[in-house]
Amino acid sequence: MSYERSVSAPDHRFEPETVWNLQMPEIRFGRGAVEELGFQFHDLGVEDGAHGLVVTDETLTDLGHADRVREHLVDAGFDVDVYDDCEREPSLEAVGECLSFVRDEKGEAGYDFYVGFGGGSCLDTAKVTRAVMENGGEPLDYVAEPTGKGKALTQSNVPLVLMPTTAGTGAETSPVAILSVEEKETKEGISSNHVRADAAVLDPTFTTTLPPDITAKTAMDALGHAIEGYTTHQFDDLLRADDPASRPTYAGRTPITDQFSEAAISLLSSNVRQVVNNGDDIEARSAMLQGALFGAIAGLTAGATLCHAMAYPVGNRYHTFHGETIAVLTPASTLGYNAASDPERFARLAEMLGADTTGMSQSEAAEEAKAEYIRLQQDLNVLPSGLNELAGITEDDLDWLAEQTTSTQKRLLRTNPRPVTTEDVHDIFADALYNWE
Repeated sequence: MSYERSVSAPDHRFEPETVWNLQMPEIRFGRGAVEELGFQFHDLGVEDGAHGLVVTDETLTDLGHADRVREHLVDAGFDVDVYDDCEREPSLEAVGECLSFVRDEKGEAGYDFYVGFGGGSCLDTAKVTRAVMENGGEPLDYVAEPTGKGKALTQSNVPLVLMPTTAGTGAETSPVAILSVEEKETKEGISSNHVRADAAVLDPTFTTTLPPDITAKTAMDALGHAIEGYTTHQFDDLLRADDPASRPTYAGRTPITDQFSEAAISLLSSNVRQVVNNGDDIEARSAMLQGALFGAIAGLTAGATLCHAMAYPVGNRYHTFHGETIAVLTPASTLGYNAASDPERFARLAEMLGADTTGMSQSEAAEEAKAEYIRLQQDLNVLPSGLNELAGITEDDLDWLAEQTTSTQKRLLRTNPRPVTTEDVHDIFADALYNWE
């Protein structure tokens, strides 16, 4: 690995990393877990009479889910407001509107606690809102340079609990919040352990109302986390930081992230067909939510890679759903271009996805991972066949997409297991135009 790609922090030793760590919120999982939400906040030190905010969207309000969450908190002795104007793929401006709501209601002190409830967009909005209210300023202050000011977050004392309603984004455990920067046609992350929630409460009963297409799209995001976490570089491919606080958020795969990845790939790939075709199957829904959680622990610790780097310019310019963008890019990027980085590992991945690799050579089995993944998407019958069907993307668009990927997503490209140039990315985008006919 080149020197540039192995640097993990500005101040580092000229020796391999030898230490890995795993951080995550406290986790409550299972049917009826929402009933323990009040206990969770009391356990975090929130006192009776405290005033909290549920950050969610209109759909979950209309379904009655937001009221269900609020009622459990009120029954536990809290005062609770609801903000339900979150938008999909939230922009800086949209998060700013949530911050304005908080400041109008509670001033610069903000609420006593926050709940993020919904898909990844609601959870990220809640994460940024808590972080900015505690640390002051505006979201762009904490986005990395040159887009933002690159200021460090230092405070995360006000409790934040996240409750996902999709089996997909992994935002409930992630130390990163993703925001659209519309004027630059890209997405940026605020990355810090002070963004991470204090606890995650995962109740699969909230996922049964997801329609088949959203179920499939979010599942592909979750599967992407697991696969990318399983195939990224190892933690000891990085140089060791002088200060443990400078160790990067995406620090490479470890023995424990491999175990979470393997479990996630199995749970997700073996249950997604069932939940897309029968969304009321609570056992399959539970398995999917658990798989998404495991995939997030693995992939958002070890690191997202090339596929996610390519997905952000696509999503921001064409306003595509993140999960289906990951779905159309994974075959060409993670399972195509990256397979040469470790054929033995990709051969094992093919078997985890359900492929029969009997009698195949190692390289043939590695290639079968891509074929099996495409078969899975075709079976679901609700996902686009490539970038062209996704957003009308053609060869004429690829130069811009490739340049944006390599110029704005260096953080993710550095963790990719195989070096990549702008020309490589162009060719990978071309391969992803049509995954099947």
